[in-house]
Amino acid sequence: MDKTSSKPGKLVLLIGPSGVGKSVILLELRKRHPELHFPRSATTRERRPNEGDALYQFISDEEFDALIANEKLLEWANVHGGRRYGTLIDEIIPMIEEGHIVVREVDVQGYESIRTHALFAGDAAPYQLQSIFILPESTEQLLHHITRRAPIAEDELQERMKSMEKELMFAEQCDVRIKNPEGKLEETIASVEQAVFD
Repeated sequence: MDKTSSKPGKLVLLIGPSGVGKSVILLELRKRHPELHFPRSATTRERRPNEGDALYQFISDEEFDALIANEKLLEWANVHGGRRYGTLIDEIIPMIEEGHIVVREVDVQGYESIRTHALFAGDAAPYQLQSIFILPESTEQLLHHITRRAPIAEDELQERMKSMEKELMFAEQCDVRIKNPEGKLEETIASVEQAVFD
């Protein structure tokens, strides 16, 4: 189904705690909607074997510093082992200006940075931002997903639970909240699609 319309473009942020299914939803949106734009991240991590340029723009620490200094990132963070990841303005704003819907998965810190950025903050913001929070059916469901991936130490599990509780507090700030019940992925994706194209 072609969802192209004359509506202005916007940035859609997909938010939610680890293990809630954001990546699966994003993957399905990529498959089903080639008209949507999924921006690449800038990263200082090493390129993996056979990894192309579809998801990341691989850059040096010096280049990343220059992006920060020149205000070319909507948000950025240090992740695992000091590697940095950032949301590139040039991957988003030109597409919005062409009328595209841009979809980006971010953590709650990224969401905070983007929603308070001058490009998207307040009624006079030049560009439209929509936030969609993916909620778990229950905390038990999330814990099951996290522990199913790999064995996890009790202290790390407690840290994850604290982090999850903190992340869930952001749900009320988002424009749309969508629950992802176990075994109901199709219904969840349909709800996300409806929100994205609304």
